[in-house]
Amino acid sequence: MKKTHLLLLLPALTALWVARLDAQPDKRALRGVWIATVANIDWPTQPGLPVEQQQAEMIALLDKVKSFHMNTVVLQVRPTADAFYNSALEPSSHWLAGEQGAEMGYDPLQFVIEECHKRGLYIHAWLNPYRVNNDTAKYNKYADSHIIREHPEWVVTYGQEQYFNPGLDEVREFTCRVVKDLVTRYDIDAIHMDDYFYPYKIAGQEFPDSLAFAEHPRGFTDRDDWRRDNVNRIIREINETVKSVKPWVEFGISPFAIWRNRAEDPRGSDTKGGTTNYDGLYADILRWQEQGWIDYVLPQLYFNIGYPIADYAVLADWWSKYNYGATVYAGLAPYRVSKREAQKEWHSQKELLRQIRRNRKDPNLKGEIYFSAKSLFRNPNVDLEKRLSKKEYRAWSIAPENNRIARLEPESPLEAVLQVANGQAVRLQWKRGRNAKRFVVYKFKKNQPVNLDNPAAIVAVTGLTEITLPCTPRDLKKYRFGVTALSPSHTESAIIFF
Repeated sequence: MKKTHLLLLLPALTALWVARLDAQPDKRALRGVWIATVANIDWPTQPGLPVEQQQAEMIALLDKVKSFHMNTVVLQVRPTADAFYNSALEPSSHWLAGEQGAEMGYDPLQFVIEECHKRGLYIHAWLNPYRVNNDTAKYNKYADSHIIREHPEWVVTYGQEQYFNPGLDEVREFTCRVVKDLVTRYDIDAIHMDDYFYPYKIAGQEFPDSLAFAEHPRGFTDRDDWRRDNVNRIIREINETVKSVKPWVEFGISPFAIWRNRAEDPRGSDTKGGTTNYDGLYADILRWQEQGWIDYVLPQLYFNIGYPIADYAVLADWWSKYNYGATVYAGLAPYRVSKREAQKEWHSQKELLRQIRRNRKDPNLKGEIYFSAKSLFRNPNVDLEKRLSKKEYRAWSIAPENNRIARLEPESPLEAVLQVANGQAVRLQWKRGRNAKRFVVYKFKKNQPVNLDNPAAIVAVTGLTEITLPCTPRDLKKYRFGVTALSPSHTESAIIFF
């Protein structure tokens, strides 16, 4: 009889458990946004702005990231073999300085890192490995210090764009020098690359690498296999470069959504894409994951659920299944939310919410990143901000630990001190211990067990060693505050209480 009652209760209990899982966000989840600088998509709003205006625009973007309860920015720092940072290897970008190679007046990347640090945000430095010029018709003036001046033989023209020739050893070596310089000098969390390897194909035009193939075939007779090997080599070598400098810095790729269609490969997805990574962009993402050459994969899942050619749900399941141990995030497309979109699903923000809820039911999907800041933070998305910050993202989250990078154990914060400020707030202060990069501040009821796995207990994430929080004397009788440290590998320390 008791067993019968238990069996009858099981479906209800299971439903309640699933509902609670769906309602409670994961403490370890990446929530981020791409900040694109190419063509001034997101930042700065136009070239050559005064430094103060550039900085004010960036601060506004970062404050928006926090207001959405997100934790990560992916900043494009090398859009076309130029730099949004102080570099001895490449000139300043004309999209920032107004003219390529012009004085910037400050170090933009260092500024963004420091502002992210104040807010407890993670920052991934986004590079394009091959692109030299995205539109030669609009812009064809290179600084004297640009590498094209010294090595024009490294560059080919395809359509109205110019690229480093992927078949040249010198190109890989130079790119790795750029990456090493960035990782060495800047306190970044990851090196990030998107879907631009070999360019998307232009009908009736062949990418002009036949001479490089003839001179450097490396034993290949099939040019497609040779091209894939070119990209494999640069991915492997960039990963080795990053890990040789700072083994805890991640290397991640954000590929086009489709690796291959099932019609082309039994491992492929049940899609009908005309372009694929493997055959069109010569990017064999699965091999990079299998070989451990990348730490995370962030496919650009810019389709709606139910789209017959490339269904978001099908692709999300596919990338989740074929992760080979790499951490998987989902790239979402707020830029598609518009009444002008052909698919009615994109006529409101509800499609993004459906995708977020779906992601959270898959234990292999560790978060989302949105393309791009301008689209996500535009005025029509005010309702989305309210919804996320009060429901799906209502609790703060921190980045997942990645099992492919070196683990650094942080020392717990030291000498925690609480001071009451004006009877309506508390000032919490502590000292930074060894390997402590960020701090997580918690608030627990005094009569309840301490559960660090409950994200609802997190009240702040910061890179600073003090914070002021609203708190009345009555609250102090009911609650206690604690703080943990996060290392550069996102490993969390034991908690200390104030």
